[in-house]
Amino acid sequence: MCYNATSSRSPFLRMRDAGLEMDMLEDLETLQFEYGIQEEDRSWLYLLGRSHGLMTKACAHAAFFCKLLHNLRKSLQKKQTSRCRLAGLREDTPDDDALKVGIIGGGHLGKQLAHTLLQLVPIPADSLRISTRRPEALDEFKKLGIQCFYHNSSLVEWANVIFLCCLPSQLSNICVEIQTSLGKACTVYSFVAAVPLPRLKLLLNHTNVLRPQYQCVEDLASIWGANKEITAALQDPVILQATCPYSPAGGIILNIKWLEGVFYAAINVCTEKDMPHSQVLHLLNELFLSKRFEACEKDRVSFQKFQAQDFVSKAYAKNLSRKRPFPWFDLTAVQLKETPFSQYLSHSTTFQDNLTHLYCDSFGITLTKEQEPEVSTGFSSQ
Repeated sequence: MCYNATSSRSPFLRMRDAGLEMDMLEDLETLQFEYGIQEEDRSWLYLLGRSHGLMTKACAHAAFFCKLLHNLRKSLQKKQTSRCRLAGLREDTPDDDALKVGIIGGGHLGKQLAHTLLQLVPIPADSLRISTRRPEALDEFKKLGIQCFYHNSSLVEWANVIFLCCLPSQLSNICVEIQTSLGKACTVYSFVAAVPLPRLKLLLNHTNVLRPQYQCVEDLASIWGANKEITAALQDPVILQATCPYSPAGGIILNIKWLEGVFYAAINVCTEKDMPHSQVLHLLNELFLSKRFEACEKDRVSFQKFQAQDFVSKAYAKNLSRKRPFPWFDLTAVQLKETPFSQYLSHSTTFQDNLTHLYCDSFGITLTKEQEPEVSTGFSSQ
C-alpha cells in the first residue's frame, strides 16, 4: 500500500485527505466523520487508524534518519574546520555542508512529511524543497520560505536526500527524469511501498536507496487515532514509543533491515568525504553509543564499541589499513541480504535498548525504566 495512494481507498476514506480540521468538530456529533456511515461500511473504519499509524511511523522514521544525517554532517563539518585551521586553509562556511532535503510529491504524505521535517528535525525552510505537479497548491509552504516547483531533476541535483512521496503509477516517469541527475551520495528514500527494492534500483540506476517496510498485525492498537496532526502525535510518549524501530507496540512493525540501511547510508556519507574508517567508527560511537558508555561506566558494565568487523567481513577488516575509508555500500543489497551488521543488531540487546532511548531522546522525550517498550527484531525481508 502506498501511503498517499488515496485512489484505491473507499470514498469516505478519501474524504479524510482534505485535511486535519476535524479536531474543531470534536463535540458536534452530526458533523463527525463517522456520523451517517452505513452499518455495512463500519467494518472498514479500522483502515483510518491503520493509515494514520502507517503515516505517523513513516514520518517519524524519516525524521530520525534526517536527524542522524544532520548530526553526522555537523560532526564532519567540525572535523573539516579543525583540519583547515591546522593546515592554514580557508574554512568553509557552516552552511556549506548543511543537509539539503527534497520531496517529490505534494500530496497528503508529502505535506505531512514536510511539516514533520520542518518542526521536529528541524530542517530550515531554505534547506527543504518540494517538487510537485501542482506547486500552486502548496501556498502554506511557500509562505514559510520553502521553494515549491515542478522540476524533479533540478531538485535531485540540489538535494542530499530525496523522499519519493508519489503514486506507484507516477514512479517510472519520475525515475526516468531524475536518474541522470542523481549524485552517487544522494540518498533516495522511497515511500512507494508497491515497488520493491530491486525494481527501484533498476528504475533509478542507483544503489543508495532506502525503503522502509511495514507489517500490520490483525489486532491494530487504537492509539493512532485519525484526527491528531502527526507532529503533535510524535510528542505523545505512548505514540512515540510505538514508532520506535524495535517496538511492536501499536500493531505496526518495521522491518529492522531498514535500520541496517540507515547505518550503511551514514557510512556512505563519510566514504564520500574520503574519511578513514577508523574515524568513521569513532564518529558512529559518538553519535549512537556515547550516552550508553557513560551509563555502563557508572554501573561497571562492559559495553562493546563498534568495530570494523561489525560492518564488513572479518577478512576484509583484517586487511583494512587504519587510514583507508570503508568501501561504498550498495544499500539495496544491505536491505535484502544478511550483513555483518545483521548479526550485531540481532544479538546486541544492549544496543537495542540504547537505540530506543536515543530515538526517543531525539524527539525530546526521555524514557523511564518503566516506560521502556517491548523489543521486536522485526519481520524477515526475504
